Amino acid sequence: MRGIDDLEVRGRVVLLRADLNVPLDGAAITDDGRIRASLPTITKLAARGARVLICAHLGRPKGTSYAERAAAGPSLEPVAGRLGELLGAEVTLAGDVAGTDAAAVAAGLADGQIGMLENVRFEPAETSKDDGQRAELAARLAALAQLYVGDGFGAMHRRHASVYDLPGLLPHAAGYLVLAEVAVLRRLTQDPARPYVVVLGGAKPSDKLAVIENLLDKADRLLIVGGMSYTFLKAQGHEVGHSLLEADRIPQVSAVLAEGARRGVEIVLPVDLVGATGYAPDAEHEVFPVTGFPSDRESLDMGPATRALLADKLADAQTVFWNGPAGVFEFPAFANGTRAVAEAISHLSGLTVVGGGDSAAAVRALGFSGSSFTHISTGGGASLEYLEGRELPGLAALEDAR
Repeated sequence: MRGIDDLEVRGRVVLLRADLNVPLDGAAITDDGRIRASLPTITKLAARGARVLICAHLGRPKGTSYAERAAAGPSLEPVAGRLGELLGAEVTLAGDVAGTDAAAVAAGLADGQIGMLENVRFEPAETSKDDGQRAELAARLAALAQLYVGDGFGAMHRRHASVYDLPGLLPHAAGYLVLAEVAVLRRLTQDPARPYVVVLGGAKPSDKLAVIENLLDKADRLLIVGGMSYTFLKAQGHEVGHSLLEADRIPQVSAVLAEGARRGVEIVLPVDLVGATGYAPDAEHEVFPVTGFPSDRESLDMGPATRALLADKLADAQTVFWNGPAGVFEFPAFANGTRAVAEAISHLSGLTVVGGGDSAAAVRALGFSGSSFTHISTGGGASLEYLEGRELPGLAALEDAR
């Protein structure tokens, strides 16, 4: 896979597919981590005289037409503003994705300048399953530029027009972020240093059962925390009250537990839980052992014995991959489990990878420095699919020579 240093970019419009899908509170960005992660590629291209035209998505606009989606939003306007602040230079936002205004912005760029297209998901064809519809949008995007750089790792698992179809229409290369992500994921899958410990949390086991099954061949220890752990506990016969539960997944979870035991992979589950009277930041709560969790409570975090157990099971790790918080970290009263995981991993000297999504947001929200970990991924879903052993369409498109 070629990198941007292999392209001659001076004086040429480079369409850069970035992942700038940041969380918003109204029009305010609450975590600019993905914007910051894109800076090395953007600044290098601009410094080499490229005319950088950024293509990115934001959220999941509702509607069946461009007009409906553009009216519903969200616009990339706050993202363009924040990127301009970080760069110390104006970032011109087009009024459309691949129309007349986008063409005018592209044509108006001088060497080293940066423009941005509107939210590419305003175009229904971006996410269409119809090959022809995606190809038509990809052709309109390709007409705006002479080169393509793929740096939106968080979207690499999507067969979308700007990620999968577009690279084949222009000379292309991978950005620094994508190359860094792939290098780290290869270290996780090709002869990792041991013990190799994987921490998986988040809401639902259904999102991660496939990666768990694949990791049974690779990891020495799996620590299951957060919302997904309640289905595992239920599979062992424990009461979980009103906690998140995927009852239809219990047979699969039971099979995973049995297969882990057969292969000698240690699967660690919570031993105590913080049971709350409801889902609220100020809900009354207390700690219960998993053997005595009340039927009228909802677990929102891991208890102190579990936090100590997790720290102990991470202490000797030489390779760690963590995806998914251990509790509702957005509520301070229920952030202790996630903080304990981050704290334990931050003290390790081996390869430590925070697998994007809510985990990446959590470490920043809880005040941990990015330097406390080897790598903080920008792509939670993409990272998981890579670890499942699945081909990522966006990576495959970038690997094709052109």
